[in-house]
Amino acid sequence: MARLYILFFLVQVVLAVCALISCLSAEEDDVRHLPRIAWVLMILFFPVIGSIAWFLAGRKRNPAGGGVFSGGAQPVVRRPTRPLAPDDDPEFLRSIEERSRQEDQELFRRWEEDLRKREDDLRRREGDPPREEPRPEV
Repeated sequence: MARLYILFFLVQVVLAVCALISCLSAEEDDVRHLPRIAWVLMILFFPVIGSIAWFLAGRKRNPAGGGVFSGGAQPVVRRPTRPLAPDDDPEFLRSIEERSRQEDQELFRRWEEDLRKREDDLRRREGDPPREEPRPEV
């Protein structure tokens, strides 16, 4: 008899955990009849009844009828209309590449200026006239 109580307790805990996860991870539009906090409290205070009520009445069902046990059509896969992450967005990648190219050109230009200044300083110390700087290309 004690084993039956332990089994019932474990089933109750697993059912309540699954219902809580389902309730907390459901989109706001998919929660029906009660606010989400009411469903969570119902599942916590009445684990068996609250969990069953959540699965039967609290969440919106898949309109395509697809699911593991339904035997219906395949679930509808929602494709995002925009990239999910910045590195999936080609325009963002192009802007990073352009910015990187501009920063590299600016750094190269500063290095060249610094090198010219150092060469001129070295020539002045040696007594040679400073060389004429070329015009920057546009």
